[in-house]
Amino acid sequence: MLIGLDVDGTLLHVDESISDAVREQVDRVQRLGHEVTLATGRSWETAAPILDGLGLAPEYVVCANGATVMQRDLAEPSGYRREWVETFDPTEVLETIRGHLPRGSYLVEDAVGFRRYTEGMTEWSLTNAEQVDFEQLSGFPASRVVVVSPDLGTEEFLHIVRSMGLTEVSYSIGWTAWLDIAPIGVNKATALERVRDELRIPGSEVLVVGDGRNDVEMFRWAVAGGGRAVAMGQAPDEVKAAANEITGAVDDDGLAAVLARID
Repeated sequence: MLIGLDVDGTLLHVDESISDAVREQVDRVQRLGHEVTLATGRSWETAAPILDGLGLAPEYVVCANGATVMQRDLAEPSGYRREWVETFDPTEVLETIRGHLPRGSYLVEDAVGFRRYTEGMTEWSLTNAEQVDFEQLSGFPASRVVVVSPDLGTEEFLHIVRSMGLTEVSYSIGWTAWLDIAPIGVNKATALERVRDELRIPGSEVLVVGDGRNDVEMFRWAVAGGGRAVAMGQAPDEVKAAANEITGAVDDDGLAAVLARID
């Protein structure tokens, strides 16, 4: 079975801790021989410590909402190499967003994982990164653009983003005023389909678990293939609607309950 797990709000609590119950179940299903991996919006640099902490070493890891897929390679210092990276020219989308969110803060990740960010990205892990002026964010292929606007409420932010007409990229909106942009047609589902195909695992043997709007495509993909898509209990209604199962919230060890039923 291919088990794709979202990280924040699924594996991790708000304080980035992982409960003992979840750790035990992740370890148990891995020892049963299932392929347990991450399908996260996080960059590889912030996803790798999660794998290490769980003792996971899957063949592939989906990062940056599907724009980056890492493959295990023991010749690399991290044990993984960038196997598939999707990029786009961020210039036009950055200018479009800035026109609607002039007080937003921005982060752009390039094809090798280096990140450039503007002032105000204080809540993000900024290893392998440098602060630059807005004009320095463009001029190179990007795998990911992140925009945050903490002075806006979630509903106001949703309204503004949906009015931008971002048709040439894929995007997802986070729990708070946070926008994550990937190349058009790229998301967790497209990356997991590559992984599933490479591992020759039937669609009916897929399980994905998540809680965010960036998990909707992943859920629909799993359901369409005859697999299981499980939404965490705290997920927004639109996310739950895309799943075919709902479990408890992250604070109630909802993921552990799902994994406990696997044999």
